[in-house]
Amino acid sequence: MHPTRTAATPDYADEKKSLYEIWWTFGWSYETAVFMGRMVFSKTLDKYPDLKIIVHHFGGIVPMLEGRIGPGWDQIGARTSDEDYVSLRKSLKKRPIDYFKQDFYADSAVFGGEGATIAGKMFYPLEKIVFASDCPFDPEKGPMYIRETLRLIEKMDWTKEEREQVYHKNLERITGKVFVK
Repeated sequence: MHPTRTAATPDYADEKKSLYEIWWTFGWSYETAVFMGRMVFSKTLDKYPDLKIIVHHFGGIVPMLEGRIGPGWDQIGARTSDEDYVSLRKSLKKRPIDYFKQDFYADSAVFGGEGATIAGKMFYPLEKIVFASDCPFDPEKGPMYIRETLRLIEKMDWTKEEREQVYHKNLERITGKVFVK
């Protein structure tokens, strides 16, 4: 899943469009997280437990909001009086945080962001991480994001086998296709 927000989505209600490319810089990460939340609370993931969804950019802001998604949404309904979110929460098959960690795959395309890579690595189980670089949308038109993503993955405290999982084995497992022989 890749976000689709454009400059036509304003940052504030009284504006006509998003300024300063905020729609892209922050908006895509937010939109990805919103999509994931909607998939959880709409019970789509309960209805289709074998559905495979890969979210882009390590799930955007999701790894940084683990406390809100975990203990925060464990209390959903405590802050809202006009909806019965308590019953919704109780009707889910598991905690919201568990859906985010267990039911989504996340790719490694974070524009060379070391902090984002560390946060994604800490949030998602290894078997849920797949390689992506966002090539060719870097200032060099391709090689920079590939090079930086490879550098960051090599820098993580993963074994060679664990890095191979990220590079290709996880994607091969979930798609049933062999990419590296």
